[in-house]
Amino acid sequence: MDGLAAEVLPHGVAATYWFDAADSGEPYTAAIRFTGVRTDVTGKPGVGDRFDVIEHLEIIPGSGRTALTAKVPGVNPGTWRVTARPDTAAGRGSAASRHLPRRVVDVVARPGPLGQGPGVRLLSWPLLVGLGAVVALVLQAVLVARSGYGVMGVLAVSLVGCALGFAGAKAWYLALHRRHPRTFMNSGACIQGFLLVALAVVALGALVVGIPIGRLLDLTTPGIFLGMAVGRPGCFLTGCCAGRPTTSRWGLWSSDRRLGVRRLPVQLVEAAVALVIGIVTLSLVLGVEPGVDGMIFAGAVAAYTFARQLLFPLRNDSRTATGRAVTMAACGLVLAAAAILAA
Repeated sequence: MDGLAAEVLPHGVAATYWFDAADSGEPYTAAIRFTGVRTDVTGKPGVGDRFDVIEHLEIIPGSGRTALTAKVPGVNPGTWRVTARPDTAAGRGSAASRHLPRRVVDVVARPGPLGQGPGVRLLSWPLLVGLGAVVALVLQAVLVARSGYGVMGVLAVSLVGCALGFAGAKAWYLALHRRHPRTFMNSGACIQGFLLVALAVVALGALVVGIPIGRLLDLTTPGIFLGMAVGRPGCFLTGCCAGRPTTSRWGLWSSDRRLGVRRLPVQLVEAAVALVIGIVTLSLVLGVEPGVDGMIFAGAVAAYTFARQLLFPLRNDSRTATGRAVTMAACGLVLAAAAILAA
């Protein structure tokens, strides 16, 4: 895998500096200088055989074992010796950071995104998200067949929705983070974009396969949220959508691909929310004939959106908008209306 990636991606060094946060006191800043030298150079060292970078971070006392990973792209392939130490010169870092130790590590330069720090398992995201998509499609097919509708047409629509939804998730991420479109393939993905596009495709596809839109959305809802319950832990394992560092007993050690530390496991909480919504909506689809088609879907989306608004401030990169309270109020009204109309 490394050989294939090396042909198309530049190499980089990912060096990790481990330390223990102070047991008590006020949060303090630190500046860690990473100095790297390639050790298997033949002849005179050239461009790309050395680097010197400084990483800044804030340390929360009591947060325990911490791993800071510096990623240095554009270096030459080979074995590297990296020295990491606190840098308090010229006002860098606080006096409290001077107790941090000096570390020396040997690492191998790897192609592109293959170089990651501890706690980041990149394959977990596609594997779990893919498994979640299978769960969603299978459950949708079972519920559609149980309701007496044709499965193959709905399955074709849903597959198209998944493909276009993936593109929508990428586009949402680019817009949210103000990235250039040329970074589309290497960018992250946002669940909001996926749901918006995929569900729009399913709604339009309902007209093609001859199923009432609201009814098809209701039959699709349990699969969506149970699939999300399976896929969302992939974000926890790959370091995206990470929670804020914490000293709470409820924190779990995880990484945001740069800093590994005890964090609020917001991705797992969101997975639990999706699981509850999936179980509740499945029970409703199996046991209740809604007064108005589409209300199970509307209530589920409102409940999920409300929960996400509660979780946003707990994320490392919250991007919480000023309209959060308005969104939560609107979700509450939609959820109440859905409960009344579905009865």
